[in-house]
Order: sequence, then structure tokens, then C-alpha cells
Amino acid sequence: TKCESGCVCADGLYENLDGRCVPAEECPCEYGGLAYGKGEQIQTECEICTCTKGKWKCVQKSKCSSTCNLYGEGHITTFDGQRFVFDGNCEYILAMDGCSVNRPVSSFKIVTENVICGKSGVTCSRSISIYLGNLTFILRDETFTISGENPGVRYKVKKNALHLMFDIIIPGKYNMTLIWNKHMNFFIKISRETQETICGLCGNYNGNMKDDFETRSKYVASNELEFVNSWKENPLCGDVYFVVDPCSKNPYRKAWAEKTCSIINSQVFSACHNKVNRMPYYEACVRDSCGCDIGGDCECMCDAIAVYAMACLDKGICIDWRTPEFCRKF
Repeated sequence: TKCESGCVCADGLYENLDGRCVPAEECPCEYGGLAYGKGEQIQTECEICTCTKGKWKCVQKSKCSSTCNLYGEGHITTFDGQRFVFDGNCEYILAMDGCSVNRPVSSFKIVTENVICGKSGVTCSRSISIYLGNLTFILRDETFTISGENPGVRYKVKKNALHLMFDIIIPGKYNMTLIWNKHMNFFIKISRETQETICGLCGNYNGNMKDDFETRSKYVASNELEFVNSWKENPLCGDVYFVVDPCSKNPYRKAWAEKTCSIINSQVFSACHNKVNRMPYYEACVRDSCGCDIGGDCECMCDAIAVYAMACLDKGICIDWRTPEFCRKF
């Protein structure tokens, strides 16, 4: 409605983030607060996206994988991205197939055994069992054992200073990578070649987080505790009725927990802040650091930070955060 002084780009040109006028073909794209130039790509587990004329053009990968995380004192992120916390002293089914009523035959089952690790009642995942027909892997006490055999399964075991990694192939069905930090963190990455139903605490892997609390009886639970109790491997274990808040139980530890976990919010991880939302990881770190009150408190804190570092690495951001004085590797 009125004239205002200032600079404009000539017809057919557009201002980029540097304030220069460029043709549409050279317009940048934005993702997570960062600018990407013409032709640059970003990758997710399911898509490859290319910057074209200021917009992302995405192509679905032929094989799409998803990851379920179990870390610290009962934190879970399902295959579809739902987050919850539980405290239960029992064995629970993390993931398995053969969940449908018509085909109850399972080709794999992954079970976690939880034990009390703090006076406030919080639990830590200490033992993982992987059942593949007659082939069984037991992960416990920073090592593993393998028993039985299954000619229909191929696997490789790899080790480094911090992790044990298991590559498992069930031909025609699943490619799985299982990563265990020999303590409380366990990651299940699955790429499937069929639409076989998956179930357990890791959810049903159907792309919709809203129905992840599907119980063993095939209905969606009203809350996570009802959901968790339905996936007990041993029905004689007691049910979980509430989720402990360790910082309320141990208020004297809260200031220390917030201070040590603040590295997640610091410049050390700044390159990742726009890629991965840090708050759930910071809150989990504080909770776990408050809860580990009978030894291993630094281990709990370091494991929680390591989960955020791995989420950053999945987005292509490698953070060198460990030092000889802080969460050293050995």
C-alpha cells in the first residue's frame, strides 16, 4: 500500500541465506536449522533427500530399517519413535515376530532381564537373551555366550573398546544389527523383507507411534504400565504399578546430576542440537544419575550421554566428547 526503500532482487532471482541474489536453481534448502546447497543430500534410515531449487526431493530407499533403543534405567524408544520409561524387576520381551493370531510361529525373540540397581527401586537392563530357533545368545556380565545352532541363520560378532555388535541375517525375513555397550544400553536395528508383524516393548513397527502400546492380547493399552506388564516373559513376576522419580527420592543428588549431564546442552554437542532434540536425552541422563545411588553412578551418567552421542552419529554428526577425566573409554 506504500513504497518502502530497500533492495530487491531482479526478476527471476531470489535472495539466499548469504544475502545474494541467485537463480532458483541455486536456492538452498533448510533442515534442522542448517542450510544445504544445491545438490546436497541428507539421509534418513528410509529416505535419501536431495536439495533441488530450494526444496527437498526425497526418494524411498529399497530397504528401510528402524531402531529400537533400550538404555539406562528402563528408557525405551520404540521402532516407531514412541518414548517411555518403566521400572520392573523381571524378564520382558523386547521384540519378537510371529505375533499374529494366524501365524504364532516366531523366528526370533529378544528378552531383557532387569534387576534393581538403586535404593529408590530403579532398574537397569543387565542381561539380554536372543533366541533364534535352537540358536541362543546370552549377553551378561560384559561378555556373551552362544549355544545351539540354526543353519537357517547367519551371524557375525564384532567387538571394539566400547561395544559388542551382532550382525544377524534370517534370509528372506530380517537383517538385524544388535549393539550392546556391555552395560545398560542395547540397540536393535532391523531391516525386514516381509511385512511380518513385530511386537513387544519395542512396539509393532508399523510406522505409527500412536498404537505402539499394543499388548500381548492385541489391544492398545491405556498407559505404558499396563503395556509393559503384558510383555513379562515370566507371568509370576509382580506387576509394575508406578514409575519411580529418582530425583524426588534422592534430592541431594539432583544438583550433581544436572551439572554432569549439562554437557548434552553445552557447546560440545552444539553441532548436533539442530539435528537431534536433546531434551529427552538430558532428562533421561538426570533421572538415571539421580537413581544410581548404590554404585556405578558415573557409569549410569556416561551411558546416558552415550545414547545422545549415538543418536547424533546416526545423523552424521560425530562428537568427540569423552576425555581421560570424563567418561574415559577404558
